[in-house]
Amino acid sequence: MSESSNPMSQPRIAKIVVNIGVGEGGDRLSNAEQVLELVTGVKPIRTLGKQQNRDLKVRVGFPIGCKATLRDKEGIKKFLTDAFWVRENIIPSWNFDRTGNLSFGIPDYTDFPDQKYNPDIGIFGMDVNVVLERPGHRVSRRRRRSAKVPENHRTTADEARAWFVENFGVTILEE
Repeated sequence: MSESSNPMSQPRIAKIVVNIGVGEGGDRLSNAEQVLELVTGVKPIRTLGKQQNRDLKVRVGFPIGCKATLRDKEGIKKFLTDAFWVRENIIPSWNFDRTGNLSFGIPDYTDFPDQKYNPDIGIFGMDVNVVLERPGHRVSRRRRRSAKVPENHRTTADEARAWFVENFGVTILEE
């Protein structure tokens, strides 16, 4: 059986996490939550400060940002298509980590299709993290009899680049 015909060897998107870091609570954080809900269609949750930093006025346990996780296939496909369109379908190769995950930033949410600038909300950028894995990766996360995923079943950065080029028509810039 060849590598391409085995369904267990085909990578897939497990989830997409979209994050907006505000650095403070209050109105800016609630506006960032509105932006995330507009763009992703998912209700965001707040992220809390883990370390105290007096220079940035961050305290442990206080809200400093929000994130939304996409797991359904239709929502993932639509969001990624729009996000790549904002980036003009060009992604640098250094945005992929060694396990094939993709992370990139979007400077302004109004660049998305059908989004208009609202002066009450302001301008927010966001970080997009795409987790790519093969079927069977759940063995590393399950509660009973969890196990490591063998090295030959993990996705590599080169496989992830080829997968995104094939499925989304993205151009990868080699540095």
